[in-house]
Amino acid sequence: HPSEMEPGRTIRVGINGFGRIGRLVMRASMEKPSVEVVAINDPFMTVDYMAYLFTYDSTHGKFPGSVKAGKDKLIINGKTVLVSACKSPSDIPWGKYEVDY
Repeated sequence: HPSEMEPGRTIRVGINGFGRIGRLVMRASMEKPSVEVVAINDPFMTVDYMAYLFTYDSTHGKFPGSVKAGKDKLIINGKTVLVSACKSPSDIPWGKYEVDY
């Protein structure tokens, strides 16, 4: 819970679904040093397609940073974001990724 977190601590976030809203959350987090997206779950998209859609957004334009697809991960501006493809939300390993939210 944010009120229980020590000051200056980065909030580790997981995103379930990398559609329009998930990509917007990712972009917004890039502008907040106190928020770090550490994992994305989307069972309907390959990592390569995630990288493409994040790079070339039809509404928000081209992402100004670097985006690379790896094996089960995206590398955005040099930071690794782990990717899973669980269809059931209860199967997403948020604990393994050490996400706060």
